[in-house]
Amino acid sequence: MLDITTKINIIKLPPTSEIVTEEELSNTLKIDDNPKHYIGLEVSGFLHLGSLILIGIKINDFIKIGMKCNIFLADLHTLINDKIGSLEEISKVSKYYENAFKIVCPGAKIITGSEFYKSQDRYWLDLIKVSKHLSLSRAIRTITIMGRSEKEKLDVAKLLYPAMQATDIHDLDIDIAHSGMDQRKIHMAVREIFPKLKWKTPIAIHHNILPSLKSPKPNYINKMSKSDTNSGIFIHDTKAVIKNKIEKSWCESGNINNNPILEIMKNIICHEFSDVTIDRPIKFGGDITYNDYNEIESDFISKKLHPVDIKSSVTDYLIKIVQPIQQKLKLDTNVIDIINNKI
Repeated sequence: MLDITTKINIIKLPPTSEIVTEEELSNTLKIDDNPKHYIGLEVSGFLHLGSLILIGIKINDFIKIGMKCNIFLADLHTLINDKIGSLEEISKVSKYYENAFKIVCPGAKIITGSEFYKSQDRYWLDLIKVSKHLSLSRAIRTITIMGRSEKEKLDVAKLLYPAMQATDIHDLDIDIAHSGMDQRKIHMAVREIFPKLKWKTPIAIHHNILPSLKSPKPNYINKMSKSDTNSGIFIHDTKAVIKNKIEKSWCESGNINNNPILEIMKNIICHEFSDVTIDRPIKFGGDITYNDYNEIESDFISKKLHPVDIKSSVTDYLIKIVQPIQQKLKLDTNVIDIINNKI
């Protein structure tokens, strides 16, 4: 049995970026060995390192410490957000996501939104209750959780999205609401609204978002995107494609800010491998093995590690991670067509 400190240290491992709040988390773990976790996902595009591997790594950390983990495939949210097409098409892509997460997180429960709502007579009444506490201006500000701008022309359905996500958390009876940092706004709204309704207020845990492989642009959200195949490593990329993408990726010598290669190293590779060996030419000191990401970062900043060397290492380790998933995850041609028609 793991003690509370060990559990929290596992929760805090990268890719975790923040816990709101750690004190509440500690108190919850003291009274409940198996708190209920949730992460909601739109089913919108081919899965990549950020949308499957990074999320899966964090879910598996939660499972390791005894959480009951739930992956909520938000098909109706996907329909509202115009990410795929018809509900029938979304359902087919949902099955692809379900199969993928069953491989990566076999200990998690997978719930499909539309099926869950059929079993919840109270859901739509709860949605109204949440909506009564969510101002129009705040709903519009929260639209960024959908990957949209407040300045876009929005239909009324899109304004339902934030309140639906909040209601999902309540009706699933969640203790731990988990997401990427891009979903933070809705979790903060939940933590403000739920006490007013005398509902259980969930702890929020947010993980890092992997940056795009492309060079960062000023005033631009720099993240791996399902709609830009050149921005990230996709689960179905071949060895050659992975190697080519990493070779071309932005990795400025000595610069750790928004550096996709270092972020992959920190959040994925160093999490999955206790020791990481970086191959270097003998004239530059030869191979070097690390068991602490901070040492890798320090050597990169001081330019003891060259971008070419760290890229080569990242390529090798990513292939080791991705290949077993590729061997098990079959991608139906119909699903390929549905997603490609939306990219």
